[in-house]
Amino acid sequence: MNSKDIQRYIALDIHKEYVMVGGMNAAQEWVMHPRKVEMTRFRAWAAVNLRPGDAVVIETTTNVWDIYDIVAPLVTRTEVAHAGAVKQIAEARVKTDTEDIKRLLRLLITGIVPKVWVPPAHVRELRGLIAYRNRLVVNGAAVRNRLHSLVHRHNLQLPKGELSNASWWEVQSLSVLEKIQVRQELALLDRIEQNKAELDEELAKMSVGQTWGEQATRLLQLPGLGLIATMTVLSAIGDIRRFDSPKSLVGYAGLGAGVHDSGKEHKDKGITKSGARNYAGQ
Repeated sequence: MNSKDIQRYIALDIHKEYVMVGGMNAAQEWVMHPRKVEMTRFRAWAAVNLRPGDAVVIETTTNVWDIYDIVAPLVTRTEVAHAGAVKQIAEARVKTDTEDIKRLLRLLITGIVPKVWVPPAHVRELRGLIAYRNRLVVNGAAVRNRLHSLVHRHNLQLPKGELSNASWWEVQSLSVLEKIQVRQELALLDRIEQNKAELDEELAKMSVGQTWGEQATRLLQLPGLGLIATMTVLSAIGDIRRFDSPKSLVGYAGLGAGVHDSGKEHKDKGITKSGARNYAGQ
């Protein structure tokens, strides 16, 4: 899109309960002074105040895609800025909502926004499913850790594979309160496992569906990649064509090796582990 088609540059700084908005023209003069718009009013505000000819920049945050979906159909161009990269480019001692808006606008007007890839709806759906499953795994591990803590506290000899066996727990010398805890923990663990099984069934359907089937089938043929790992990889990559080279994909995964090359000194380092979170283009 030609910059001549843009009349206003709008920045959105998303907070939990409000969105800070502000706009400038190409000469970096205010055409919309910074203001707070309550999150509950944002959709209505956007419909009235945003229009074709606007270029909008939104900094990444948890609910960025909800805001993006509201804004993108209303304006000429919408860019999502990588929060970490913005911080590196525009580091400042003074941090206020207004200053944040100014920094975002200057990046947008000068054309140096560190943009992230905007995943389509089906990629967001898969990412959300994988993220929710990961939370279930974490919650299940927390329950097991609490049960193991009881085992160690009482120096019990836990038979292999018996942690979730209610019958084994019932015959142990525990206090009334501890037995209540165990019953509730086991019920919670059982529910978590049921939820995981339901998600895994849905992931299995997606892996042979029209959207992901072809890619999933190829990955599943690789050694060491099962269903969950395959769908996790696909959710992270999305459209592989967005990477201009294999090296870019390796960098996105955080698997690239670091290098120190200065003067006569050349030293190879281990993998950077600096992946998607620090990758402008995610």
